[in-house]
Amino acid sequence: MSTYDLVVIGAGSGGVRAARMAASYGAKVAIVEEFRVGGTCVIRGCVPKKLYVYASRFHDLFDVASSFGWKVDASFDWPTLVANKEKEITRLEHAYVTNLEKPGVEIIRDRAVVAGPNSVHLVGQDRDLDAKYILVATGGRPFTPDIPGAELGISSNEAFDLPALPHSILIEGGGYIAVEFATIFAGLGVHTTIVYRGNCLLRGFDDDMRRGLESGLTDRGIKIIYQTTIASLARDGADIAATFSDGVTAPYSAVMFATGRSPNVDGLGLEQAGVKLHANQTIAVDAFSKTSVPSIYAVGDVTGRAALTPVAIREGWYFAETVFNNNPMAVDHSEIPTAVFAEPEIGVIGLTEAEAVTHEDIDVYVSRFRPMMNTLSTRTERMILKLITEKDGGKVLGVHILGHGAAEMIQLVAIPIGMGATKADFDRAMALHPSAAEELVTFKAPSYTYRKGQKIGG
Repeated sequence: MSTYDLVVIGAGSGGVRAARMAASYGAKVAIVEEFRVGGTCVIRGCVPKKLYVYASRFHDLFDVASSFGWKVDASFDWPTLVANKEKEITRLEHAYVTNLEKPGVEIIRDRAVVAGPNSVHLVGQDRDLDAKYILVATGGRPFTPDIPGAELGISSNEAFDLPALPHSILIEGGGYIAVEFATIFAGLGVHTTIVYRGNCLLRGFDDDMRRGLESGLTDRGIKIIYQTTIASLARDGADIAATFSDGVTAPYSAVMFATGRSPNVDGLGLEQAGVKLHANQTIAVDAFSKTSVPSIYAVGDVTGRAALTPVAIREGWYFAETVFNNNPMAVDHSEIPTAVFAEPEIGVIGLTEAEAVTHEDIDVYVSRFRPMMNTLSTRTERMILKLITEKDGGKVLGVHILGHGAAEMIQLVAIPIGMGATKADFDRAMALHPSAAEELVTFKAPSYTYRKGQKIGG
């Protein structure tokens, strides 16, 4: 039996960071991965997604190009995009492997099962690893609804590598993945439909962002069907016939499920080892990522805290600091900037208007304007920048941005928010003109306020 200070199960963002950091502190570390090093984000998540979003945005650029004097005659080739994406994620995978090997992490290509508090079984090699500590960083997987014909649909995993671009696609879901892939496919010329059980996309986001996104998607020709689900799928010649919960049936070239993700815990042996799981099967951990078994920790999406790559990386880093550097550190999950790479793009941090008004008296500042890129064209879409503060120029509670560059802006806004900045702090910043972000520091008076829960003005 091989003996290690740490065995990490899963070579995604969180697991890789934890393994590298622990090894740099002198620990003997092995990381076990049954697929490809890099995890969901690098291989079949945010990295290829963002590349495909870039590809889809050329459609908008070509649309306004003529207003700036350009004549464009362009065509799109799906196999070229897929091949170039594969080249890039392969490069990144090699970089991840190199960065693990440099501090001495042993990479084991196999499926791992937790065999006890200090034991990991390698299924393929049929041998056990002895570990002082075990870190579970297995992430999540797309959820597929249990309906007749579900096997005819695809998930985000398969969407990146379709043999050909479909002529039409139906996407079920209303979250990040649904709206981002709707943006991608529509931008590449695919007739795109979203079907969602709710009455507005992006549940949990600020209402102005939700409605602004809805308008932007429909302006791009994306059809949205609310308060409906897919009841069944069936083959219809070369197409797939989708029957909806209201009884209507329609054919599509492809159907994609973006109905959430589930933690990768099946068959891992966690419960047998005494690890407590929540009702939704995510792993229960404390502030330091420790499970109910003192020698077993978990980080990333599998814990259900915040399913975001930077969060998993931070959790992996802090785990290594806590366990292998005698420096206990707990991740603060309270102020996490978030971006949705749809079109229009969304970047947010802090409380929504609906959340903030339940806490205290607040002031709300909203600016809606036509982005400068579109002023020479006939495009009418608007950017939205929204600032939510405590009353009378107090602490900034939330910032919400919809439009071009929203993600880049919100990353920088996260710095003053994390420092507890007030409206007065924002006001002291000199505006940079002409820019969209200058709106955040030039608000003179609230668009409306809330006092004792009642909206005033607006």
